[in-house]
Amino acid sequence: MDAVPDGRVAGSSVPGEGDDSLGLASLLDELAHGVLVTTVEGRVVHANQAAQHELARRRVLTKRNGSLHGCTPESARNLRDALAKAAEGKRSMVVMAGLDGPSLALAVLPLKAQAAGRASKAALLFARASVCDSLMLGFFARSHGLTATEEHVLGILCEGFSAPQIAVEMKVAVSTVRSHVRSLCAKTRSSGVRELVNRLAVLPPVAPPFWSEPMH
Repeated sequence: MDAVPDGRVAGSSVPGEGDDSLGLASLLDELAHGVLVTTVEGRVVHANQAAQHELARRRVLTKRNGSLHGCTPESARNLRDALAKAAEGKRSMVVMAGLDGPSLALAVLPLKAQAAGRASKAALLFARASVCDSLMLGFFARSHGLTATEEHVLGILCEGFSAPQIAVEMKVAVSTVRSHVRSLCAKTRSSGVRELVNRLAVLPPVAPPFWSEPMH
């Protein structure tokens, strides 16, 4: 099956037809993490924009002839096992190894339970690629009056880098980075880096601007 422009798959009934369903599809496209709906046999029924972006990379998962496939034998086996559990009404989490780069964690949830505890479809929820996506980082920075440099430092902190590592990345002295960190904590009224990063981690997962219209 071929994907139609809004991310649905031609001939599918999920999310469905009508204004409400199209609105739901649009909402899913605003999420920064991928959401896939498949049959328990692996046929792709719906993919939001983030999921389409991940599938197009062909790094961990890919779509061939309308069906979802793992890019490595281990990932393919994990996917089959998770969908089999979903058919039995069981939830699971799997970590999919990729051809290169980091692995991808997925929550696999049964949908539309039928007789005898069976489910005909499953939802696959992708883990977020980072603690905080660029769009929400920008919102957070503007709402707290951060400078462009402070926003840049904050973004690197969210990637797990220490002050010395950030200094190397930015080609500045460690004392300069620590000065920026003190300013960040003061402006955001955070007790330290851990609290600051935790606050960013729980911001709404809104999609970055490379697949959605920018927000102001």
